[in-house]
Amino acid sequence: MSSPSLSILVPTLDAGRYLDRLLPALAAQVYDGSFEFRALDSTSSDDTVPRLESAGWTVTSIPRAEFRHGPARNRLAAGATGEVLVFLSQDAVPEGPDFLTNLVAPFQDPQVGGVSARVLPHLDDDPMTARTVLAAPEAGAESAIRELPPGQSLEQLDDRERAEWLRFNNVASALRTSVHARVPFPDVPFGEDFAWAADALRAGWKVGFVAEAVARHAHRYSASQAFERYRVDAAFHRRVHGLRVRPSLLSVLKGIAFELREDWRFARSERTGLGHLWRAPCLRTGQVMGQWFGSRGWNLPFGRSATRRWT
Repeated sequence: MSSPSLSILVPTLDAGRYLDRLLPALAAQVYDGSFEFRALDSTSSDDTVPRLESAGWTVTSIPRAEFRHGPARNRLAAGATGEVLVFLSQDAVPEGPDFLTNLVAPFQDPQVGGVSARVLPHLDDDPMTARTVLAAPEAGAESAIRELPPGQSLEQLDDRERAEWLRFNNVASALRTSVHARVPFPDVPFGEDFAWAADALRAGWKVGFVAEAVARHAHRYSASQAFERYRVDAAFHRRVHGLRVRPSLLSVLKGIAFELREDWRFARSERTGLGHLWRAPCLRTGQVMGQWFGSRGWNLPFGRSATRRWT
């Protein structure tokens, strides 16, 4: 079976500092098939557009105020010619020359509608940032293909099981073009990737996680940034799945203790890790308190003007 043609699609905004990693990683890909590169730029003020164009990318620009995650990706897909759409965040770095080959391998099954990659920290990330990424389900080492059995609905799953079934990450993902045409990304202020996975599963498609395809991606949060990031995430799970990540103050105390204990263990395993532990108390308190606020539904960011601003 011949490899499908690919469209590599990246929304960008002032991405110049990330292109030093992204462009060489994509240029190094060894893939037995054709591919194109397309970007949707939100009026960058740096050299993002000329750098992409000089590298052979097709770039379309939109006003920053018009950017929304789902519609932006749908717009990228609308102009694409590949049989499979590969979506990357601008600050994601595919690892190894076989990233694309591994990512799209599950599409040999005609019922697979979309897959997402394994996400690991950069090798030069500080230990607190690295552990945050490694603790997420997207860092798991086991591939999985999920489909709803006949007569099964997502609503029949309990809150936590449903949240796990719908884990899909647009940091690095791939969708069959014909499936996207029928199941586009919904226009929601947060969690367009989760929402797409739910729609695809309900429509009878399989959704997968490909651990063999690794993308490096991480954010070094301050305490206030961690609070906001995890507040929005917990509010999303509360609204969509009915799942309260931190349902009580007791769970907050347990959560902070757990995170600090895991930071200590991870730092001890890293030769230079102990020197970064000073960040842990404020960082993890912000993270867990954000989960608690979001779980209680305070300041839910689900108005029409709300947007997710991190990549």
